[in-house]
Amino acid sequence: MVQRVAIIGAGASGLASIKCCLDEGLEPTCFEKSEDIGGVWRYTDSTDSGRVSVYRSVITNTSKEMSCFSDFPCPEDFPSYLPHSLLLEYFRMYAKNFDLLQHIRFKTTALSVMKRPDFTTSGQWEVVTETDGVQESHIFDAIMVCTGHYQEPYLPLASFPGIDTLFKGQYLHSLGYKDVDAFRGKRVLVVGIGNTGGDLSVELSHVAAKVFLSTRSSTWVISRVSDHGFPCDMVNTTRFNHFLTWLLPSALTNRIRFRKFNSWFNHANYGLASTKSSNFKIIVNEELPFCLLSGTVILKPKVKEFTENSALFEDGTAEENIDVVLFATGYNFSFPFLDESVRSLIDDNRSLYKRIFLPQLEKPTLAIIGLVQLTGSVMVGSEMQARWVTGIFAGWNKLPPASKMMADVLKEKPPVSRNPSKRENLKMSFIGYTDEIASCAGVKPSVLKLLLTDPRLALAIFFGPCTPYQYRLVGQGKWSGAREAILTQWQRTLKPLRTRVVDDSSLASSSRRWMCLLTLSAALMAGFLLSKYPRPGWIPWVGPQL
Repeated sequence: MVQRVAIIGAGASGLASIKCCLDEGLEPTCFEKSEDIGGVWRYTDSTDSGRVSVYRSVITNTSKEMSCFSDFPCPEDFPSYLPHSLLLEYFRMYAKNFDLLQHIRFKTTALSVMKRPDFTTSGQWEVVTETDGVQESHIFDAIMVCTGHYQEPYLPLASFPGIDTLFKGQYLHSLGYKDVDAFRGKRVLVVGIGNTGGDLSVELSHVAAKVFLSTRSSTWVISRVSDHGFPCDMVNTTRFNHFLTWLLPSALTNRIRFRKFNSWFNHANYGLASTKSSNFKIIVNEELPFCLLSGTVILKPKVKEFTENSALFEDGTAEENIDVVLFATGYNFSFPFLDESVRSLIDDNRSLYKRIFLPQLEKPTLAIIGLVQLTGSVMVGSEMQARWVTGIFAGWNKLPPASKMMADVLKEKPPVSRNPSKRENLKMSFIGYTDEIASCAGVKPSVLKLLLTDPRLALAIFFGPCTPYQYRLVGQGKWSGAREAILTQWQRTLKPLRTRVVDDSSLASSSRRWMCLLTLSAALMAGFLLSKYPRPGWIPWVGPQL
């Protein structure tokens, strides 16, 4: 029977795991190698420790309502998108509210996690930690690894001939970037157009002599600000959109998406992407299009090679006098503390049952939390994982037989060797994956049942944003404030904007009429869908978001 649980890491996933353990009556001990909570979201000026942290100017890509813990909404006066300082403050509020800090041992590194000799019967682990140079051995009934997937900088120098042999300028990974001061007046080449590459290019354009942004993939750029000024993820991440994505052919859904993206600006004109793109990525950046339009950032294709002071690109062009090359090429994940016999089984998250459990283990007492990259907030996904896992540890929930778990894993066809540059291995649909784990945990809401008992809430859940409070309506861990949190989520979104109130009474009656029409349309649509798909649990959870 599981009672004592070791949690490695006190970031967002670790905090949620501690809380979930306490909810299930378990005894968690969290080991955090740094001196504070927050993980990558705790900013530090220093890069000497090797700890991965955000850069000074970073702001979340997902809104507060879509990113918070499911039974602890962000304060209503917090802005919708949080700088790292406010997100860390929210973590502190969460830890204080649920009394989590007493279960964390700071400045304590987990050196090794090994199966005990009697593991096949006990499922127990031996954990060796180090605090101030003193090592200590512990016995735990279960392990929750919460170190995430931003662990080791991925710097593929072999893919860029000449960078480490001929190039006379400076090159570094984005891990070493904290602010713009060191790049003032320089000609900078940013390699990689993920969210980090886009952000850093924009920020550097304000002080650098010139910024070049190299990309090898088609990229669609979206804004945090969506229809009528509401947060993009609240407008688009809905069960209705998710259902349409499942219902319609992928070619049609891509056409709809591309048309939506191009309604802001034509991506082909900017050299970013075309509607014929079959392999593409999506990044969030409001300023990058203007930087490209104003010439403060110059988009370039993939780098072919480097010379002493220049970069040569695959299209035959070259840029001279490059002072700094900044690699925004992402991160690799590893678990050096895990016993080699266990670590060798993890190629990527597709090696894990539901991206969490190793089916080869004789006892399911090791869980990897947060090793996913969702199309929404990973915080929500990690918390859902932790709720399911602690239910299994507590004994009221069960995993299927090992043979069934292994068959499920083999369907995913994990590669023989992982290419850390292909982070799409980690990517999954936010609603699809979270609903999947919620179903396993018995906490997924039923829109059909709610439509009969609470139609107002049912419509808000189906047509409104898929906020995490939805997963606190039923089942283990049900929260009495979940319904109210859902019905007031738009008010909390608007509250921090009401610093200057203007008279909008002339539009109030018109807005109410439109809301009535929208509600009626939603009800009719729901009736149509329910009549067409009458079986329980018809809302699908597979496929990407719209």
